[in-house]
Amino acid sequence: MSSDQSFQRALQRAFTHALAHLSSAETAPVNATTGLAELRARFGKPLPESGTDAAEVIDDLVRDAEGGLLGCNGGRFFGWVIGGTLPAALAADWLVSTWDQNAAIHACGPAEAVIEEIAGAWLKDLFGLPQTASFAFVTGTQMAHVTCLAAARHRLLARAGWDVEEHGLTGAPPIRVLTSSERHGSVERAVRMLGLGKRAIAALPCDGSGRLEPDVLARALDVAPSQPIIVVLHAGDLNIGAFDPFAELIPLARRHGAWVHVDGAFGLWAAASPKHRHLLRGVDGADSWTNDGHKWLNTPFDCGYAFVADPQAHRSAFSHRASYTQFVDDARDQIEWNPEWSRRGRGVPTYAALRQLGRAGVAELIERCCAHAHTLVMRIGSLPGAQVMWEPVINQGLVRFFDPRPGATDEDHDRRTDDIAARITASGEAFFAGTTWRSQRCMRVSVCNWQTSSSDVDRAVAAAQRALDRG
Repeated sequence: MSSDQSFQRALQRAFTHALAHLSSAETAPVNATTGLAELRARFGKPLPESGTDAAEVIDDLVRDAEGGLLGCNGGRFFGWVIGGTLPAALAADWLVSTWDQNAAIHACGPAEAVIEEIAGAWLKDLFGLPQTASFAFVTGTQMAHVTCLAAARHRLLARAGWDVEEHGLTGAPPIRVLTSSERHGSVERAVRMLGLGKRAIAALPCDGSGRLEPDVLARALDVAPSQPIIVVLHAGDLNIGAFDPFAELIPLARRHGAWVHVDGAFGLWAAASPKHRHLLRGVDGADSWTNDGHKWLNTPFDCGYAFVADPQAHRSAFSHRASYTQFVDDARDQIEWNPEWSRRGRGVPTYAALRQLGRAGVAELIERCCAHAHTLVMRIGSLPGAQVMWEPVINQGLVRFFDPRPGATDEDHDRRTDDIAARITASGEAFFAGTTWRSQRCMRVSVCNWQTSSSDVDRAVAAAQRALDRG
């Protein structure tokens, strides 16, 4: 069999299975229906002594994965902040694998390098960020934090007379990281990976709206004003989608010489919406920003973005040249801005998604998801035995369920909340995740899938009603 025929049979089988999976989103359970033991039994075969036909491998792979996949590609997945995949982005991602370029430098894949260059400029335009800012396409906001904070580490320590790339951190002035109590765990992990240590983080209390207040930040900045400081702010926090008051906080931090980093994993997309961009007023004054394409832009995993206002600091943290690499004059080499060396062309699905949607389509997607989130939270929260804990500002909201027994305690209500969320998910009609917010268990509602419809919302509300009716 020729190599062309081998590719054709395997790709045709994958195409057939992919279409079947995508078309089942309306009817298939959103939850996984096959347990851990069964999945291990299916996949845990001995490594074969001889090879297997490629098409057969694909058929077996799909068969054995049956029931072990979440329906996060469809419109009834409201757990965590996980988007689906736009048709153009999915098809472009297949091409990325087919082209099989190492998107490390321009010379390794000129077309993908230029695509990434253009996609980065488009994103800065949509987010209202400085066009002079540098950028990197990474796996997600976790590595975007690492990228941005590495640039922060470089500039802050250089100002203190320390070359961290040359000498490391031993003997370097310690850096403080000021952020809010609502920070995402990826911030802490980035601080750990960069060698700053968890103890560098000072978690500051938020107000009743989940926002960091200027006077709280001012007092923290005054504790050790001569020490290098990174301030991490939030554009859409994990639980309620809160936005820090950037127009007040950023100038305050700048006056103290701090580097301001914005975690905008999903919330930065509000800038693309005329209705919601006011939430980001002043955010363009920060030093760095993060965002995920695999959330609200609905690109395939893994796709995140890092933006840095100071290209020199960004490049200094990562730039590397070796004698065997080939560099092209005036070309943008991705490795100069990126923590990875060998990497896939993540800019291609982003480029395709933005081409499919256009500026107006991105805005409509953001506003539609926000409207569905609001409807979901308010309708489920109005059911007997439920309560709205947080009305969505954008696409995140919280609902709590109460134990109807006389004398029920907060712990009883916590258990009831987790139980109702689990019942809804077990029904296969919708998928919600739980969270602890202000010491109370809640069901978190997150909507960022391009396919979510009013019908999906109706089905999710009906599933919640049935779960409550079971007593």
